[in-house]
Amino acid sequence: MYPFLRLTKTIVKSSLGLKQGKALSLTDTSEYHFTANVNDIDNFLEMNNGRILTLFDLGRTDFAIRSGLGVKLIKNRWGLVVAGSTIQYRKRIRAFDKVTMKTRICAIDERWFYVEQTMWVKGKCTCHALLRTAVTDFKSGKALPTKEILDSLGHSDINLPPDEWVQAWIQADQLRPYPDI
Repeated sequence: MYPFLRLTKTIVKSSLGLKQGKALSLTDTSEYHFTANVNDIDNFLEMNNGRILTLFDLGRTDFAIRSGLGVKLIKNRWGLVVAGSTIQYRKRIRAFDKVTMKTRICAIDERWFYVEQTMWVKGKCTCHALLRTAVTDFKSGKALPTKEILDSLGHSDINLPPDEWVQAWIQADQLRPYPDI
């Protein structure tokens, strides 16, 4: 089940943080802290891989609110979409572990914002995700050009070309055939 209570808590906490001077620039890294709950744990007594991806939503929500994008989403009737992702799992997250999630925009092109997210327990990275995301128009459902989003946020000058590893993922993903069955 989607963690709606955690989502609500995230929205409130991030909004209060924004009012308390904890705003972020689009080039900053947000940190989101939580404790792994029993309902996050699978039959192998570790956080379920699907739950990790779901909880990364909360980190992106925190980042969007604190960077000012959240207000623009509501005002302009925009939405957020994930169009692709890759993730590596390295260490287990167990029940009641204190987790720090880090979220940052690591690259921007004409259409996509590439978001890098990690989770950390006791100073060690447990997993690392790269996501291709976009801001969409609610009516059309189409991705808006990143320039339009950057302009609306007053960040027209931001230039974040992809690092070599991000570019390699972009190119590899373009080679991937989409199934037609």
